[in-house]
Amino acid sequence: MRDWLQPHRIFLCLIGAALVVWCATQMRWDWLPKYAPLMAEGIWRTIWLLVLSTVLGMMLAIPLGLAQAAGPWYLAAPARIFCTVIRGTPLLLQIWLLYYGLGSLFPQFPWIRQSDLWPILRQAWPYALLALTLSYAGYEGEVMRGAFRSVPRGQLEAARAMGMPRHMILWRIWLPQAVRAVLPTLGGETVLQMKATPLVATITVVEIYAVASRVRQDTFIVYEPLLLLALVYLCLAGLIVLLFRQIERRGPMTRRAG
Repeated sequence: MRDWLQPHRIFLCLIGAALVVWCATQMRWDWLPKYAPLMAEGIWRTIWLLVLSTVLGMMLAIPLGLAQAAGPWYLAAPARIFCTVIRGTPLLLQIWLLYYGLGSLFPQFPWIRQSDLWPILRQAWPYALLALTLSYAGYEGEVMRGAFRSVPRGQLEAARAMGMPRHMILWRIWLPQAVRAVLPTLGGETVLQMKATPLVATITVVEIYAVASRVRQDTFIVYEPLLLLALVYLCLAGLIVLLFRQIERRGPMTRRAG
């Protein structure tokens, strides 16, 4: 606590408090009660898009990284091509290709229009979720490739010498150490993923950025919605950083306990 209470930090906190008070008293916030429910819905949609795309993307990134690190050429080559294409093209272009490409292709098939999935496929959020998931998987696939290769080979060879099956080596030795090594990188990539979610507003997905844009268009108030939007993103980024720091701190404890 004493380390935190340093003069420069106290000074910065006072400046921040003064700015908050000034913004609260000198700027227009009469529009907020009317749009508060819509903004809460937008924040919720941003959060679940972020959570689902990172979880699904990581589930795809692990086999992509493993295929590049130790897989045969017929698995490593497609994985490498996928990661290269995803990392080499803008996310906005990927979103548009999926939404305006697949979205316009599906209606041409009567069996799709008559299926139970059509009410979902005609909406924009599945394409937004797919694009965010593939983007996260493409970047994290490269990260996991390096993480798998960073695990000492001697541990894997010792496990094989003891007669452990390959799937046991992967789940108990190789994957835990690889994930632990990239936790700081994953935290930063998740923050970047959160800041990429406003791009889905271009295909009519109403997340928090789209709500702020609507407020600006309806009321012609510019700065206040943007400041509130910045505050929301700062809070979400702070929560992500705290979450990954807690996971990093528990890593050594789990290692000692084992």
